[in-house]
Amino acid sequence: MYVAVKGGETAINNAHKLLDKNRRGDMQIPEMSVAQISEQLPLAVARVMTEGSIYDPQLAALAIKQSAGDLVEAIFLLRAYRTTLTRFYRSEAIDTTQMQIERRISATFKDLPGGQLLGSTFDYTHRLLDFTLLADGRTPAELENITSTNTEDEPEAMTRVLQMLEREKLIVEEVDENITPADITQDPPSYPCDRSARLQSLVRGDEGFLLALGYSTQRGYGRNHPFAGEIRTGEVDVFITPDELGFSVDIGSIQVTECEMINGFSKLEDDDIKFTRGYGLAFGQNERKTLSMALIDRALQAEKYDEERVSPAQQEEFILSHCDNVEASGFVSHLKLPHYVDFQSELELLRRLRKEQANKETANTEKGEQA
Repeated sequence: MYVAVKGGETAINNAHKLLDKNRRGDMQIPEMSVAQISEQLPLAVARVMTEGSIYDPQLAALAIKQSAGDLVEAIFLLRAYRTTLTRFYRSEAIDTTQMQIERRISATFKDLPGGQLLGSTFDYTHRLLDFTLLADGRTPAELENITSTNTEDEPEAMTRVLQMLEREKLIVEEVDENITPADITQDPPSYPCDRSARLQSLVRGDEGFLLALGYSTQRGYGRNHPFAGEIRTGEVDVFITPDELGFSVDIGSIQVTECEMINGFSKLEDDDIKFTRGYGLAFGQNERKTLSMALIDRALQAEKYDEERVSPAQQEEFILSHCDNVEASGFVSHLKLPHYVDFQSELELLRRLRKEQANKETANTEKGEQA
């Protein structure tokens, strides 16, 4: 606390009031509600939920409002709230093969069972400012009949793209070893850690940090050539199995985005040659995050495929220890706190060293004159 600041606690309280005032903005403009943020800023909400580790659009929207739009601060708020919650049950693994698809594309096959479903995306928009939004955009009547679902009477089943390659034994298969996945919220990962712990850390990791590392693999720092095998967004059911019941109960659905990456083929231990794979999953519509996750997930499997770890994206301890924006923000921001004693000690040390250096130079000069 800045107790040495003029006014002490009063000054800090006034700083909080000033923050409230700046967050509210012009009083002549209607205040933005949490419901508006939840419904009209869904991509920001998705990021905060993913990195905050809570699927709750309302709480994520509240955190965004409270933080005045600073998403890293909003993630910090949500993560802090998460620590106060009691864990009642552990959910079953979600089954994304049963996803109610809203968007599904593949960059590897043009014609897919079930087809490509473009859904909601910026991919095909012109990056030009839309000034109609200054006039509140389209009217509700213009938007009410727009749908992203397949309108066929009997839509074709959407087979997973990587399963098509698995049937031909052309890609490394995911082996279900029936092992309980790690839980990094209960047990911090130790290095080297298993893939479940790595993926959990990447899900909570800062999107910008992961994006930069994923980009580095595209520029040759990672030795894997990627193809977006399948990206899908939609609703999946969540089940729990209470001990007192002994059977699964559907408690609702959540929206997730999943990315399965097909990477360059490698020679395996049995001398077979197959494509390798990377994986990413996040809450909401969150494609950039899942793409980055999948690229890094594959890069971190270097040892599995006997690849030399020479690139930043292949360094497990470096990535997982620095990707969490809550930890990173806290540690960097702590530099704003008082360090008076530390700095004064450094300052005194520097003055003493400079004085000793000056004395030595004077002594050497005097010796030279006597000689």
